This record gives sequence, structure tokens and C-alpha cells, in this order.
Amino acid sequence: MVSRVIPVDAFDLVIFGGTGDLARRKIFPGLYRRYLAGQMTAESRIIGAARAELTDIAFREMIAAAIDEFVPKERIDAATVAGFLERISYVPIDAKGDSGWAPLRAKMRPSIVRAFYFSVAPSLFGDLAERLHAHDIADKSSRIVVEKPFGRDLASAKALNSTLADHFREDQIYRIDHYLGKETVQNLMAVRFANILFEPLWKSEYIDHVQITVSETVDVEGRGAYYDKSGAMRDMVQNHMMQLLCLIAMEPPYHFDPNAVRDEKLKVIRALETVPSENIVRGQYLAGGGDGSYLEHSENPASKTESYIALKVNIANWRWKGTPFYLRTGKKLRARASEIAITFKAPPHSIFDDVQGARENVLVIRLQPNEGMNLIVMIKEPGPGGMRLMQVPLDMAFADALGEHSEDIPDAYERLIMDVIRGNQTLFMRGDEVEAAWAWADPVISGWEARGDKPQGYDPGSSGPEDALMLMHRDGRRWREIKG
Repeated sequence: MVSRVIPVDAFDLVIFGGTGDLARRKIFPGLYRRYLAGQMTAESRIIGAARAELTDIAFREMIAAAIDEFVPKERIDAATVAGFLERISYVPIDAKGDSGWAPLRAKMRPSIVRAFYFSVAPSLFGDLAERLHAHDIADKSSRIVVEKPFGRDLASAKALNSTLADHFREDQIYRIDHYLGKETVQNLMAVRFANILFEPLWKSEYIDHVQITVSETVDVEGRGAYYDKSGAMRDMVQNHMMQLLCLIAMEPPYHFDPNAVRDEKLKVIRALETVPSENIVRGQYLAGGGDGSYLEHSENPASKTESYIALKVNIANWRWKGTPFYLRTGKKLRARASEIAITFKAPPHSIFDDVQGARENVLVIRLQPNEGMNLIVMIKEPGPGGMRLMQVPLDMAFADALGEHSEDIPDAYERLIMDVIRGNQTLFMRGDEVEAAWAWADPVISGWEARGDKPQGYDPGSSGPEDALMLMHRDGRRWREIKG
């Protein structure tokens, strides 16, 4: 297999919050990997901008240290790192004042793609957008990249969208969700819409239920005060998991076009039914193994914020009526894993009713770790002694399928930043998508707040609260066992 890397046009990319954790861990190491792969032209420039008073040399040293820490050693080449750092400069800037904006404007080149990455708190988005225009830095072709959270409810999301719309058109705004940049997520669309094998079966007539799981082993220590204001519903379900649900459930778009894809996702969100309280399970991890509890880490002993949530969600349309979607996500669980499992119904008439081991087919899409897919099918168990069935996976791990080129697969941030430069918004959320997702999530959150519901405790290293098991068991189903 030959790896194909197509260089993007020359660009000026400004990273606001260039000294922050996200920039160090993801953005600059990702850009280095794209430079290493030959996707970044020699004419491209990257400008860090933050409040710290740093020289170009000091900032480059910081980026070199980040590359050394967050890029695999076998991918680090001294000459390539030096070439990459030559394209980087730095401007100290005051997001709320006028300091630094004139030097930044002086670095902008005409007839070059200009992109501005807002790797800062959402409270600064409006200030940055306003000053980019006031100082004549952004033009009609400029793009801005904004990180989540996109508000914390419908009202704040509308206000944020309105603020950005005061200075940029919708086609200039790239709301980034790194889950959509994962190779497996995009392959979900390819599997559905490029293979006649699956699409005829992709409906309630043949699919029994869908499970979407994002399981984390980490706790919230060190960021408990922030997390306690969001919780699992706002932090994961309303954005990441909502996008995964949309890609599974959406109708085929008329074309692989940004607005066509996002139109179909929007229809799914608007078709989501209200979630009754009996279809919601919330939890908080307890202390265990020498580690503190959620209440200790949040520094709020009266907190009712969930570190775990499971929901049964229904979609009110012809394709999915009667097929439930089960969502679960949480901190301090047994394994770190993200997966989508589509469980197909049993054949309408089975000739193996009395045969031991008969089970359903399941298509499993693994997002992390070890991205890939497997289709679990039934075969005869080898050996004499009659007919016995067993499940076996038809496995496609991307690392195995791509062999020596598996390292060339860009991570989510790499892919999405290059899409910004290309002007491709397919994998980015549109403003009306964000607002529709909040319009669905708000009543769920306000409902448990009005009832005064308290999350259930669950043991660290477990699969979550006991009631989450009952959410499935009462329907005659069970959660898949998650393995890291």
C-alpha cells in the first residue's frame, strides 16, 4: 500500500493560547507530524500568540520540548524538527486589549490562507473575533477554529454563535470536535455508504439496538472544579457521543458535501425523543485503591454532578422507530475504551433453536484503543460431537491492515487542522447542530435538577452503577464487556 499525502496550500496559522496545554500536547506535535509527512509546504507559517512575554527563540524551545515529549521517538528527526521550528514565530498579545495586535498584523501575508485557532476559554472568543476585524487581520476568506465547550446550555450556545456571527460567516467558523477526526469515525461513513452489504440492513427491521460507550480510567483530580460545572452529560454526551449517534443514524446524504452531511445529522438530532427519568442513570465514583472519591476531587462535598451517565435514547423516524440507542460514559471505570456496537436481530426463523451458543451478529467499531472494526458472526464450533455454534470476529485492526503505513495515519487534530486549511467543513459542527443538541440536552439536565436527583455511587474500576445494568436487563439486553 502506498501512502498518499497531498500538500495543502501555503498558510498563515495563528494559535491563540499557543503556550497552553492543548497546544503543547496536540496542536504543535500534530503540525510537526504533518510537516514530517510532507503535507505542509515550505511557505507555510505558524504563529503562537498568548499573554506570556516570550521571544521567538524561547517559544521554539518550548515547542521543541513538546515535540520531544508527545511525538514517538522514532518519528523525531533532528533536521526535520529544525526545519519545522523555522516556520514558527511568536507574538505576545492581550486578547482583551490592544497590545500585540499590530505586530501580529505585520506578520500576515497577502494571498495566503489565514486561519486562527482559538485554543482559549470560550469567554475570549468574542474578544478575539472583534480584534481580528478591528485590526484588519482577518479577511473574507479567513477561517477560525473554536474548541468546545460550545456553551453550557441552549441560551449560552445561541449567545456564543451570535457573537461569532457578528464577525464571521458560518462558512468561516470551524467548531472542532476531535472525535470526528478519528479514522474509525470516518470509516463508519465509508462502511455504511460505500458497501451494499450493510446499508440495506441499517434500520430497525434488522437492528435490535445500538450501544455507544466511552469509558475512561482517569478521574477528575486536578480539574475537578471545572468538571463539576459540566459533568458527563455536558462534557461527553451533548457533543462527542451525539456526533457518533448522528453518524450511525443519519440518512445517506445526496453527496459527500459538508452541508449535505450536516443537514442529515441535524435531522437526527431533531428527531430525538425526550428521555424520561427511568431511562437515565447517573453516578459518581467512590474512593478506592488509595485514590479519592469524586466528591473529594471536585472539592464540593454536596455535589450532584455526575461522573457517569447512561441513557436509553429513541429516535422518532421511520428508519429507527423501535430500535433503542444505549449511551454510557464515565470516569474511573474498568478500562479505557470507546466503541460503537450495532447488534443485529436474530434471523426470523432459526433452524438452530436447540443448538447451544446461538447469538446475534454484532458490528463493533473501535475508536480507542487500537482503532478498527470487527463483525462478529456465528460459525460451527470445530470438532466432532454434533452442531455447536460459536462467535468469531472478522477483525480489521487498522494497524494490521495498513502495515508499515499505519504510523502515517494522522491523529484527529492533525486531520482536522489540515481540513481547516483546505476549507473543508464536513467534519466540523454547524451552529444549528450545536443549538439543536442543546435543545435536546437541556430538558434532560433540567429534569434531574428539578427532581433533585443524586447520582449513585460506584466503585472505581467497575463498569459503573448497578442501575446502569438494569437499564439494559429490563429490556432483555446486556451491555458489552469493555476491554481496554
